[in-house]
Amino acid sequence: MKLFIILGAINAFVAVALGAFGAHGLEGKISDKYLAVWQTGVHYQMFHAIGLLIIGVLLGRVSSPIMNWSGWLMFAGIILFSGSLYVLSVSGIKVLGAITPLGGVAFLAAWVLLVVATVKYL
Repeated sequence: MKLFIILGAINAFVAVALGAFGAHGLEGKISDKYLAVWQTGVHYQMFHAIGLLIIGVLLGRVSSPIMNWSGWLMFAGIILFSGSLYVLSVSGIKVLGAITPLGGVAFLAAWVLLVVATVKYL
């Protein structure tokens, strides 16, 4: 429980910092297209940081291995999805775009597992 709250809070902090960096530090240094890609990474990181916080709070109510898996998949999704978008934005290496969908699948699986755990345990 505590770990997912910590991971959620750290990821929310990082999302705010990277959002500000994108808006102020990258403006004019990368194309508008890649700036939009960067912002997509920031948005998804923040949404899923909040998801991690929710999972942490719910795990405080009930111990569920399914919900635990949901948290780890959400964290992996942040790394794969948002991380690949950040690196793609600043490097322009398009092959990194192949990693992004893996993060998206991790996000989707995490949300499905959260629903399953909620129905089963809460």
